[in-house]
Amino acid sequence: MADPLTPEVLAATHAAAFTQSRPWSAAEFAALLDSPLTFATGDARCFALVRVIADEAELLTIATSPAHQRQGLARACMADWESAARARGAAEVFLEVAADNAPAQALYHACGFAECGRRAGYYRREGAKPADAILMRKALR
Repeated sequence: MADPLTPEVLAATHAAAFTQSRPWSAAEFAALLDSPLTFATGDARCFALVRVIADEAELLTIATSPAHQRQGLARACMADWESAARARGAAEVFLEVAADNAPAQALYHACGFAECGRRAGYYRREGAKPADAILMRKALR
């Protein structure tokens, strides 16, 4: 049986995966998970955190531990959270990704997402120019 996705587990995986930007803290994950609209899928190797409001879902974050990348875990996690969001009534899903995160963009495109907008300079980078946020969407029905 897999370990439960506690805020501490989520924060540890997120910190390992997000080295270009500030990772989220266990307190931030706990606050998000306090909402009945928010859920997590996956395990300590790879997880997704999602919020469903009315018929829209948003991927808040997805993270794969560096030791487990390139093993198909993120693609499987994407399918899991999309299925769970659909079961909660979501008809379309949204996410945002940094313009300088080519591997994540490739994953999202492979999963059927398409760009629907941009936020200029959204992601701050230590010692570098901020990266745009690419907004993406996908219809579930």
